[in-house]
Amino acid sequence: MKNYTHINDIDNINSWIEEAREIKANPLANFELGKNKTLGLLFFNSSLRTRLSTQKAALNLGMNPIVMNVSGDAWGIEFGDGTVMNGNTAEHIKEAAAVVSQYCDVIAVRAFPTLTDKVKDESEQVLNSFAKFASVPIVNMESATSHPLQGLTDAITIAENTTKKKPKVVLSWAPHIKALPHAVGNSFVQAMQKMDVDFVIANPEGYNLNSQITKDTPIYHNQKEAFKNADFIYAKNWSSYEDYGKVLKTDLDWMITNKKIGNAKFMHCLPVRRNVVVADEVLDGENSLVIEQANNRTYAAQLVLKKILEDL
Repeated sequence: MKNYTHINDIDNINSWIEEAREIKANPLANFELGKNKTLGLLFFNSSLRTRLSTQKAALNLGMNPIVMNVSGDAWGIEFGDGTVMNGNTAEHIKEAAAVVSQYCDVIAVRAFPTLTDKVKDESEQVLNSFAKFASVPIVNMESATSHPLQGLTDAITIAENTTKKKPKVVLSWAPHIKALPHAVGNSFVQAMQKMDVDFVIANPEGYNLNSQITKDTPIYHNQKEAFKNADFIYAKNWSSYEDYGKVLKTDLDWMITNKKIGNAKFMHCLPVRRNVVVADEVLDGENSLVIEQANNRTYAAQLVLKKILEDL
């Protein structure tokens, strides 16, 4: 595999899940595979799980990870073509990507959207610029529109915890105090579309995700109706896609509570705002999978890196 930038880079999600579970059972089995290989982790935005899990995955494969907080530690990078660089940016992506490629065998990038310019965000300028100008494989650690490492993690977690051949899975919008990206929601939708699950989305009016991503997935504007007979409920906030980046609804009537989810397993990518997105009783309850989910981030990343290393 050359790059892992989108959930559609997964050719067969069932075989990927099986391989990830094998890695989880024996994380150091492929320790020699990454020997003398370097992974560059470039963060344009904050991270906890993504940074630590991807770094741990690299170490499990014998790789040497190098971490840089680009927005704080590096020169300001210009991504525009033909730009007169007489402003705040001191280095162009053409040189930056080429130079990092000399230091690293694989480059992983994390960069969030503007949430103000839909066209720019959907162009995936940062991620695609690295893919264009780097000479080594690229891994997406969350971009403007997708988070394929999280989507793979979520698929693994559901497969591990289901007791049914075809479980019902609900992605539910939940309230938040500020505008958040669509990336996690998008990749979760795309991952579930690859799995044999009964999948629906629940969100208020005005919060439909990109229809080119949701396609024919049923969308409910009544949370209670969507939750009927659910086996897994995945809560996530996102800002409006139609009225791009705007917060249209902030009241707590879509917050996840025990009464709403019943016996369903609860999932969230973390970090999560307690008693805003989800009640304490849910997060601290026996049906919460959020810690296990976070643990699986390592094995999803390790699987991706393993596949890339095997093709180097």
